[in-house]
Amino acid sequence: MDVALVGLASSGKTSLLKALAAGHLPAHSNTNEPAVAVVKVPDERLDKLATLVKAKKTTYLELRLLDFPSFSVGKKGPPAQLLGALSTADLLVHVVHAFSDGSVPHPLDSVDPARDVTALDMELCFADLAIVERRIERLTAEMRSLAAGSRGLQERELALLNRLKEALESEQPLRSLGLSDEEMAMLSGFNLISAKPLLVVLNIDESDAGRIEAIEAEARAGFAAGAQTGVIAVPVRGEADVAELPPEDAAEFRKELRLPDEPAAERLLQAAVTLLGLIAFYTAGEQDTHAWSVGAKTPAVKAAGRIHSDIERGFIRAEVIGWQELLDAGSHAEAKRRGTMRVEGKTYAVQDGDVINVLFNV
Repeated sequence: MDVALVGLASSGKTSLLKALAAGHLPAHSNTNEPAVAVVKVPDERLDKLATLVKAKKTTYLELRLLDFPSFSVGKKGPPAQLLGALSTADLLVHVVHAFSDGSVPHPLDSVDPARDVTALDMELCFADLAIVERRIERLTAEMRSLAAGSRGLQERELALLNRLKEALESEQPLRSLGLSDEEMAMLSGFNLISAKPLLVVLNIDESDAGRIEAIEAEARAGFAAGAQTGVIAVPVRGEADVAELPPEDAAEFRKELRLPDEPAAERLLQAAVTLLGLIAFYTAGEQDTHAWSVGAKTPAVKAAGRIHSDIERGFIRAEVIGWQELLDAGSHAEAKRRGTMRVEGKTYAVQDGDVINVLFNV
C-alpha cells in the first residue's frame, strides 16, 4: 500500500518521514519526485504470537511512504506531474504546519490549520473536476450512438458523474460523499484524488504534547470531520529527534520532552491501516510468524491467496482461532484440545486478529 505525504512548504513532511522511518531515510536526489521509505507497522499482537511459537522470523505489515514535493496553492496550483503521481496512492497524509516557531515561517504568512486543509482539498477538487468533466463529455457523446433501451449502464454512470461534478464545484472532496462500494468500483479507473482516504497530521509544538487529545478532538469537530478522514496531532520535531536514538535512550528522552509514551510512528501507521479499511490476520509458525492485510469481510479463500496463489487454488479448509485465544491456550495443540480452534470453509469472513492455518491440496 502506498501512503502519500503531502503538505505546504515548512509543514514538516520530511521530518515526519524521518520519524516514521526511525531515522533511516534512503538516499534521495531528485527533488521533483517523492522520497520513498518502506516502514513496518508495529504490531504487539504479532510480537506476542512470535514469542509464543518461538518464531525464527517475524514479518510485519509494511507500508510504502512517499514524501511528495511541497504543494503550492493559489493561481498556479500543484503541477500536473505531481497530481498524476498522487493519483496512484492509496491514502493521503496531509502534514499541516500547526506549530508556532517563528524561525520556520509559514508560506501563507500565518498558522491556520483549517485554512491549509481546506486549501489543499480545494486544489484536489479542481484536479478531479477536470477529469470528471472530460468523462462526462465523452460519455455523453458515446450515448448518442446507443439505442435508448441500451443506455442503462451509461445512464447510471452519468448520473453518478453529475453528482460528483456538483460536489466538486462546491469544493466538496469526494471522500465526504460516502460513496458505495459499487460506486467506487464504477470510478476505479479514474483514480480521483479527493476520493482517497485522508489522514490529517497536525505538526504541533512540543509544549502542546500534553494537549494532544484536546487538539485532535477540536479538529474532528471542525475541519477534520467527515467520512474517511482521520486526524492525529504530533510534535514532529521531537519525534524525529527521538527516532535517531537507541531504544534504551529514547524512552528517557521522551520523558524529558514530555512526548506521549506511544511513538507517533505507531499511532500514525495504525491510523493509516484503519483508514485504508484493512484488517490483519496471522500465520503463526516457528519458521515465520507473519501478519497479512486484507479488506474487511474478505472470504477465507481470498485471504489464503494473500499467502500464496497455490493455497487459494487448492483451498480445502482453514483452522481459525483468535490471537488472544491462542495465547491463552499456549499452543495450537492445546487450542485444539480445548475446542477453541474451529474449522471454517471458503466463505468464512476473516476477522481482525484471526490466526489461520490453511489446509490445501494442489
